[in-house]
Amino acid sequence: MLGLYRLFWVGGDTASLHPEIIVFTPPRCPNLECPAHLHPENVPGRFYNHNGLYQPKCRPYPVPRFKCRVCRCGFSRQTFRFDYCDNKPHLNPYLFKLLASGMGLRQSGRILPLSRRCVELKARKISRHLGLLNRNLIDQMPEGSSFSLDEMETFEGERAVLPVTVPILIEIESMYVVSTDVAPIRPSGQMSADRRSAIAKAEERDGPRKDESLGALERTFRRFRVCCRDHIPLAFITDKKQIYGALLNRYFGDQVPHTKISSKQKRDQTNPLRYINLTNAMARDLNGRLRRESWLVSKKREFLEIQLHVFATYRNFIRRRVNRESGTPAMQLGFLSREASFDELLSWQQRWGKRSIHPLAKGTESIEEVRKSRRPAA
Repeated sequence: MLGLYRLFWVGGDTASLHPEIIVFTPPRCPNLECPAHLHPENVPGRFYNHNGLYQPKCRPYPVPRFKCRVCRCGFSRQTFRFDYCDNKPHLNPYLFKLLASGMGLRQSGRILPLSRRCVELKARKISRHLGLLNRNLIDQMPEGSSFSLDEMETFEGERAVLPVTVPILIEIESMYVVSTDVAPIRPSGQMSADRRSAIAKAEERDGPRKDESLGALERTFRRFRVCCRDHIPLAFITDKKQIYGALLNRYFGDQVPHTKISSKQKRDQTNPLRYINLTNAMARDLNGRLRRESWLVSKKREFLEIQLHVFATYRNFIRRRVNRESGTPAMQLGFLSREASFDELLSWQQRWGKRSIHPLAKGTESIEEVRKSRRPAA
């Protein structure tokens, strides 16, 4: 009977979704300072000992505990799971679906049902996890890739007083969302008496609003450079904002052809910016916080920034590139072998970088190991 208790599901937590029962083998010690974290294979024998079982209230099966033989750190299978220490973990994938569909927090809580505060905390945890997942799963872009960049404008808290910019960078052919960011900008445009008064009150309360759009663009270009360090991009398409060309030269020199298109050009199928324009439209549709006429606005921009991780993950790994085609943007670029499910993307913790367990792994292979196994031998 004890041997039977040591068997449990790997991957998702629903027996109907994952009927195969296999033994969980910890891939490494979760302690970052332990030698068995980076190189568990160097420990003679195995790096861990079994340390009993416990029965969680939210699981139909007992969970085994382990103890590292090197650092004596205790851990369990749940230490490697995203839903570690969660209440009602079975609702996480459903909340992910609602957040990726543009649903607000209160309405999501009514549907699930959860309290507004519980939805808020779960949403933040899911969003931060998906940000790490996006960072871990992105690989070097294929040779001959082209990219497009544009910025959207929205606001935090007060529309007339606290505008923010949202730069989005995509790979054009696959429409893969490479990077998103959020930064404050100064109010501009038409200034009525009421708006001037509101801006003056805000500046008196918080000081003059800083324009940090340059910092957001620099972070975007640094991520762009990292995923293209093996190949020079084939093309870079933006509107005529001058800073884009300056940053492109700073990070790539004059090696990348830069096509500048007027933002006033008709937005049809002949417009070279059509793919980034479509991505921006999808971002506004699938994020209630970005809609122009909505009360789902973010009170603070950092929560808009993490919500964009939900959009990028859904766009890259779950949703088809376009409706009439099969395959996601990540599949087209070779980052994943198949379309991922909501449950799989919320399966394993991603705080260990490329050493984290791959969300589509059959066992406990890391992202690094799965990537090496899929690359052709030199």
